[in-house]
Amino acid sequence: MHKADKLKSIITELFGKCGVSQAASCVVADVLIAAELRGIPSHGLLRLHDYISMLRNGRIKPDAQPSVIHKGPSTVTLDGDNGLGPVVSRHAMQLAIEKAEKAGTGWVAVQNSNHFGIAGYYAMMALQHQMIGICMTNANPLVAPTFSRIGMMGTNPLAVAIPANEEPPVVADFATAAIARGKVDLLHKNNLTIEAGFLQDSQGLATTDPGILKEGGAILPLGSSRKFGSHKGYCMAAIIDIFSAVLSGANFGPFVPPSVPWLQAKDNLPGKGTGHFFGAMRIDAFRPAEAFLQSMDLWIRTFRNAPPALGEDRVLVPGDPEREAEKKFRTTGIPIQGKVKEQIKALCNDLNVPYTLD
Repeated sequence: MHKADKLKSIITELFGKCGVSQAASCVVADVLIAAELRGIPSHGLLRLHDYISMLRNGRIKPDAQPSVIHKGPSTVTLDGDNGLGPVVSRHAMQLAIEKAEKAGTGWVAVQNSNHFGIAGYYAMMALQHQMIGICMTNANPLVAPTFSRIGMMGTNPLAVAIPANEEPPVVADFATAAIARGKVDLLHKNNLTIEAGFLQDSQGLATTDPGILKEGGAILPLGSSRKFGSHKGYCMAAIIDIFSAVLSGANFGPFVPPSVPWLQAKDNLPGKGTGHFFGAMRIDAFRPAEAFLQSMDLWIRTFRNAPPALGEDRVLVPGDPEREAEKKFRTTGIPIQGKVKEQIKALCNDLNVPYTLD
């Protein structure tokens, strides 16, 4: 188990060795550690290797300066200058919150960015302003649309954070694919198989091999098959792709620049970089804030008190597992899988950063 402050120190120093400023390095560290604390290691320290590799080979600008390229009364389009996704995205969500403070709602579309970690981190930024936060992004084209043999879309996550009064906020943060790519990576790194219903091979046939993505395989949409509603997961991913990329001028679908070295980048790109979309909505733009927050408490208690199915001990409200994981790991420290720890040690050795996790 490892304390968050020790991990943050290592992460910031690693990024500093790659020419990233102290402030920007701290933002990336905060996002990666937030994923670990919330029990989502697929988007935490596992991503260190990818981010640093892309910095070192020139795929990401270490000193990027995001800029506003279009704006309206409640909207902004931001060019991320090919910067680190967490740095660009934190700035974008702050702009959405600033717009919402003045106009009631704020919306920011982002082009020319990169992988940004967990979507929930940015949606939750709105909570302290008594706002609803919304975040979505497109991603590596590894998800096969329903009936497709090849991957053409990302796992395209959506996160929504909604404040309450006495109850914890509702935080929904989920991929629109059957499984997140990072979870497949973790299984592959640990030489494990995966249950049927998550992946297909290059011919579109079911497989239990998590290494299949490197051999032309693909992740299935949320729902897995047409019979079980994969067309709905496909539709959700399509909407997120359009909001994140077509609206912002980023690359959509199969043209999204890959954040993994084994995925071939496309030529003749229609846009710039990876795309995101952020929203902030002031509660009191719709009804008195106190009335809404009390209603949210009632909503949460109603669902949490639903009778559980046989064999289950309770009914969860979105955000419960992550909040409970964070409470636990802030006390006990963060567990790091052996393969991920080996990657961090190799990065420290390569960049001459003291390795202090043993």
